[in-house]
Amino acid sequence: MIKRIAGNIKGIAVLLAVIAMVGMALRGGVARAQDPSKIASIHGHVNNAAGSPLKAGATVRLTKDHFKDAKDAKWAYTFPIDENGDYKGTGIVPDTYLVVVYADDIVADYFQDQTFKGGEDKLMQFDMTRKEFIDKMTPEQKQALEEYKKKTAEAKQGNQKIANLNAALKQARDDNKAGNFEAAAKSMSDATVQAPNEAVLWITLGDAQLGQAEKALKAAKAAGKTATEPDVQKAFSDAEASYKKAVDLNTASKKPNIETTADAYNQIGKAFGDTGNAKEASDAYDNAAKAEPAKAGTYLLNEAVTLYNSGKVDDAAIAADKAIAADPNKADAYYIKGQSLIQKVTVDSKTNKVTAPPGCVDAYQHYLALVPDGGHSAEVKEILTGIGEKVESNYKAAKKK
Repeated sequence: MIKRIAGNIKGIAVLLAVIAMVGMALRGGVARAQDPSKIASIHGHVNNAAGSPLKAGATVRLTKDHFKDAKDAKWAYTFPIDENGDYKGTGIVPDTYLVVVYADDIVADYFQDQTFKGGEDKLMQFDMTRKEFIDKMTPEQKQALEEYKKKTAEAKQGNQKIANLNAALKQARDDNKAGNFEAAAKSMSDATVQAPNEAVLWITLGDAQLGQAEKALKAAKAAGKTATEPDVQKAFSDAEASYKKAVDLNTASKKPNIETTADAYNQIGKAFGDTGNAKEASDAYDNAAKAEPAKAGTYLLNEAVTLYNSGKVDDAAIAADKAIAADPNKADAYYIKGQSLIQKVTVDSKTNKVTAPPGCVDAYQHYLALVPDGGHSAEVKEILTGIGEKVESNYKAAKKK
């Protein structure tokens, strides 16, 4: 998915240190003792001058103290403000207090002479967007506030754009899985215009275009035509171009993702294989394997399967050997190798003895050793029996290095 824009904006509380609490006097005398059951409570919401919740770590505090520096004040009560800008507190002895919002070691906002009565849950909202608060700001603080608002708006706009693109990406992937390639292609074409440097969008566009190309190829074959038809060729070329764009963008990025590059090359290999371009397909799969060595066996097996299905049996056998070298436990690689080689079986005209080419029987035996009950096991056993070979039940498969 596309990453969200990082919140790199400093807390607004620093900008709002506009109240100099020098010489602040409190009115009212010492409160008389109250019945403990008649304590008061407080709750409310705090937002900064930009209209956002005050940053974490800020508090609402009550005092009856006279002070010149807020750091020297004796706070009777302190209640934390949560991440949503809400606060609440109880246990307050009824009296008259100065109530302040305290953040970054300064008083950011305040209300004087707030009377608390026994049993009361007092609602106090600190809305720093109010005209009275803004009017007390210096020109420099007002300018800083406007810059903050501008950056916040840009961040919100950017994040909304990213959210929309991620939603479109998810829908396009779902459409591709469902075979709705036209819808996915349209969506991702629009997305790549909005965010042309996001490799993941180009890969998903390529998947949609490849799906369209394969549909076009199937229709052409049904009409007695081939992959050389101009509209079919263009469809595959469009997909290949999108995948290559993804590779180029990912390679040029500060933190390239090996899976992105490998996935793109893997799909390019499939596209070339569909059109019978064996050399280009092999090169693409090889590039996928180089990009992500940990999954080289999978990409090279895909190469072998693609080439085999394209009728390139000699190339398929070579690719199968590469897959086996990368991962000796890829059972299907042995199957593809055996299937590719068995087509060159020979029969002695005098003795009718069937001779499989070198490596063929061994490949089949490896397959059965790895997956005795695999999807092709019955077929492989029948082939071995048919050419006069014994099925080796105790055949030992090689261990993955």
